[in-house]
Amino acid sequence: MTQTGVFLTFEGIDGSGKSTQARLLAEHLRASGHQVVLTREPGGSPGAEEIRNLVLQGDPDRWSAETEILLFTAARRDHLERTIEPALAEGKIVICDRFADSTRMYQGLSRGNLRGLVDRLHNLMIGREPDMTLLIDMDPATGLSRAKGRQGAEERFEDFGPALQQQMRAGFLALADEFSDRFRIVDGNRDMDSVSQDVTQIVTEALQQTVHE
Repeated sequence: MTQTGVFLTFEGIDGSGKSTQARLLAEHLRASGHQVVLTREPGGSPGAEEIRNLVLQGDPDRWSAETEILLFTAARRDHLERTIEPALAEGKIVICDRFADSTRMYQGLSRGNLRGLVDRLHNLMIGREPDMTLLIDMDPATGLSRAKGRQGAEERFEDFGPALQQQMRAGFLALADEFSDRFRIVDGNRDMDSVSQDVTQIVTEALQQTVHE
């Protein structure tokens, strides 16, 4: 993990509960005396939030996968410059709901084999990975039901249907194997408090290890 700060991300399919778990972890760490920045993607900075509205609302076929990759990368670059890197430089813990792994999955895998393009743009314009990624693993049917039950405006990806959620779950698990040094898989098919307890234990042990190093 970095010396100047700690960068944690949460990943998972829609409806997996990762946003809730990110918030609960932030609350726990703040109560423990840590300085924490809780943020999200797409978004997390004023410019990136504007792009969020473009990519998460509207018809599922509103953008091509290639255009989406460019939009998400632009949002991530602004987020990195204005929110993530300044907080890490101040020694804070940054907790981000989604990061580059979501783009690797949703744009790089879902509508064609564009993973190589995603990675090239990432290396060129972003150039960093999280210190740790917590994957909240969830049954796709349950996750989609939860996500659709929110009845919000940002349902563009949920509208692709259950086949996409199944593909994304398999993809995230493969990604966790590919980047096994930073991924931790948490079973999300349980009550919120049980999941939160596991997340807190994983992160607390990791933070203690960095202190001893």
